[in-house]
Formats: sequence, structure tokens, C-alpha cells
Amino acid sequence: MPTELHEFLGSRRSIRRFKPIAVEGDMLTRILGTATRAPSAHNRQPWRFAVLTQAGPKSHLANFLAADFQRDLAGDQLSEAEIETRLNRSKNRINDAPVVIVLCMDMSEMDVYPDEKRTQAERSMATQSVAAAGLQLQLAAHAEGLGSVWTCGPLFSPHTVRAALNLPESWEPQAMFFLGYPDETPKIKEQKPLENVVLYVS
Repeated sequence: MPTELHEFLGSRRSIRRFKPIAVEGDMLTRILGTATRAPSAHNRQPWRFAVLTQAGPKSHLANFLAADFQRDLAGDQLSEAEIETRLNRSKNRINDAPVVIVLCMDMSEMDVYPDEKRTQAERSMATQSVAAAGLQLQLAAHAEGLGSVWTCGPLFSPHTVRAALNLPESWEPQAMFFLGYPDETPKIKEQKPLENVVLYVS
């Protein structure tokens, strides 16, 4: 029933705590396959996924990002104790997640224009396409009974993420998802009323 589907889609929540249970490979394949069915500009499918399930690569990424994060926090003039707390929390989120997926954008197959206006528009279209795949990934994980959370840390350190994971040069890290079996039930957050965000134009 359509109503039941709408209720299911609306029941997705951001999950930050996971049970220490591995996610099956077949399940991950289904989730990623569904993510790639998202709409994309010119059907170029500019999304790329770096999937981390092993402790070694996750720890490597966490340590690389922590070095960048520490420099940024020091520039914010935070205390050493606060910096240490935030660094540990950041590393633990990566290390403790059963699955970490870094969502990237690849512009190599998008249209090329000689002017800045259309170049920027093309980049925006690719960004929107990759974001659509990210949401589809989260909904697919939800359909499998998994929880997930979308984080944007890679936007602050794209070169660091690429170096840590040895990604192809054309892969631009855009987001990082943590997936696993939920170990929390977040409260339902208040949503803005539809009349505040919708305008019917006549």
C-alpha cells in the first residue's frame, strides 16, 4: 500500500551507535546496487563508493583524518582536553562502525564547457546526482534493517581521504556513511510544517 511505503520512508533515522555485528556481503551488494539506481544528470552516474569493512583500512582513515582535524581544532583555539575529546570521538565513530562508505564524485564523464557558468552548473548537477545516490543508499540500508548516518567530514579533507584510501585521482570524496545494525532508537525530531517549505505556484 502507498501509505505503508510512505510511512516506511519516513521512519528512517540517523543512527550513530551500532551493534558489533558484521554486515553480510550480499546485503552490502544489494544496498550499493540500489544506490546506483538513483537518477543522475545525463545518466552519467558520477558516483563512486569506497567501502571499508576491515579494521585496518578504517583505522588508517581515522588516523589520517584525525591529523587534519587536530590542526583545524587547534586553529579554533580549543583547549587540549577538548581537542583530545573530539579527536577520540571522531576516530571511534570510524573504527566502531561495521561498515564505512566514502561516497565520491567523478567528473571525468561529465560534459565539458569552455565557460565558467556552464562548468559550475555541470559540477552542481554532478553533486546533486551523487547526493541522490547517497540518500538512496541510506534508504536501501533501512530496507535491510540497518541503520546509517550521513557525515560530511570528507568535504573538509578530500585530499587526505583520497591519500589515506589510495583512491583514483578523479574520485572526489563528498560524504562518509556509517552503516550497521542499530544499537539505539533516536527520538523523532520535529519537522518543519509543510506550509513553511512548500509553495504552490499558480
